[in-house]
Order: sequence, then structure tokens, then C-alpha cells
Amino acid sequence: MNVLDPFEVAEIRVWPLDLSSMAEGEQREYLDRAEYTVFQKVILESKLGAVLNEKPPRETVAIELPTSYSKRIIPESIYPHRKHPDIRIARRASTIASLARVISERKVSQGLRTTLLTQAKRLERLAEERLRDFSGGTEEDADT
Repeated sequence: MNVLDPFEVAEIRVWPLDLSSMAEGEQREYLDRAEYTVFQKVILESKLGAVLNEKPPRETVAIELPTSYSKRIIPESIYPHRKHPDIRIARRASTIASLARVISERKVSQGLRTTLLTQAKRLERLAEERLRDFSGGTEEDADT
């Protein structure tokens, strides 16, 4: 659905869950609760108060999550290039265009439209940050 550009994923975080002692029905309920808990945690930690989920998880009772583990998945040799703000802005704009095309061609959920708005806000934030990088630039810079 073009919701997220995999190029933008620099790090992953996992919460290992032990389901071995649970019956199948209990496992499903526990996983739903874990997903909801992670979803709420990520929203609270987000600068925009949003995540790129087309469909939010079912609301349920939160659980105490186990210790998480994070790892950068982009090799150090290409990380500076991928992190460059101009590259990120260009790719984000392309992702938004692709997502808008999908929305225009199909009957889509409110969640997908919310995702489009979130991506647009992310692009705006990146563009504002990049513009601040040039706050000491010349008038010629401001006109281009």
C-alpha cells in the first residue's frame, strides 16, 4: 500500500515473548495485548503522536512488556547517506505521492488516509528542520 518506505527503517526493536506455557487461545489474547501495549508506547514516544499503522490494533488491556532489544539494520557504511535530510525529504515526498495514488485508485479505509496525513506531517517536520539548517544563509539561498 506504499505506507512506509523501507529505506526509512534504520533500526528495529523487538520484545521477545514467551508463549510456550500458554494454550492457543491464551496466546492470541496475550499477543493482542502485547501489540496494543507496544502501539500505545510508540505513540507516546512519537514526536507527532502518531504511527504509520493503516489499522490500529484492537483496544485491550495493556501488559508489562519484557525487556526490548534494539539494533540498527543499516550498515554503518551507508547510514550517513540514508540519514541525509535531503535524501529523506525526497524519498518521503515520493512515498506520499505513491500513497496518494493508491488512495485515489481504490476504496480505502480511514486508517490509510490518516497514514497519508501522518506522512505529510513527517515531511513537513523534515523540511522545517532542513530549512533551519540554512537560517544563516544568504538571500539568494532563500529564493531558491
